[in-house]
Amino acid sequence: MLSSLQAFYGVYDGHGGRAAVDFVSDHLGKNVVAAVLATTTEEALEAEPSSWSTTDAVSAAIRAAYLATDSELVKQGLRGGSCAATALVKDGDIYVANLGDCRAVMCRDGVATAVTSDHTAAREDERSRIESSGGYVSCGSNGVWRVQDCLAVSRAFGDADLKRWVISEPEIRRLPLTAGCEFLVLASDGLWNKVSNQEAVDAVSRSSAGRDSTGCCKELVDMARCRGSRDDITVMVVDLKRFMI
Repeated sequence: MLSSLQAFYGVYDGHGGRAAVDFVSDHLGKNVVAAVLATTTEEALEAEPSSWSTTDAVSAAIRAAYLATDSELVKQGLRGGSCAATALVKDGDIYVANLGDCRAVMCRDGVATAVTSDHTAAREDERSRIESSGGYVSCGSNGVWRVQDCLAVSRAFGDADLKRWVISEPEIRRLPLTAGCEFLVLASDGLWNKVSNQEAVDAVSRSSAGRDSTGCCKELVDMARCRGSRDDITVMVVDLKRFMI
């Protein structure tokens, strides 16, 4: 927590063992909060900073925290990697960032909107980026595209042996929290491979009355499991109404 109207949330999904995801879950939030607080302090010392410069500075701080976390992870020599989707609520805005195929979906007036775009080798722009840097992307018999015949995600923390192509540069979106914003669903691909964005939002909307967010998350996990998901499933539901000023 940063303050009563500011908070940080994150969902992480590891591959190639637990070491990388455990490191990221322990360090990323701390790094983001520290970077944003430092940015806020610097802005406060400047005369009449514009809202645009402040917004750009917060996004830059989040980006720097992601890259710093990845650098720290790689230096540890740990195996594997981790995807992430995070949300920083600050001063009436929400900054959503992601690496890999963890996804953030916002419910606004009952309608689901994906506020992240999955970083997979199937994305044409990601394939172009990888190929232009000397790598290659292949599609196996199961229809899954992979970087260097190995990894399905094209951005992640860690994966040191693929770092030339599997980068840790996050995509970041800033959205104002307006009256129609209800909640945010952060989840790993174990959910999204079986449950659509709108289905997830509808399920939370139905079950939220008289039930806390933990119950809503459990229902989404059960839904994915019943549909055959055998992947790890991590789900978080963030009530956005509590941050309305």
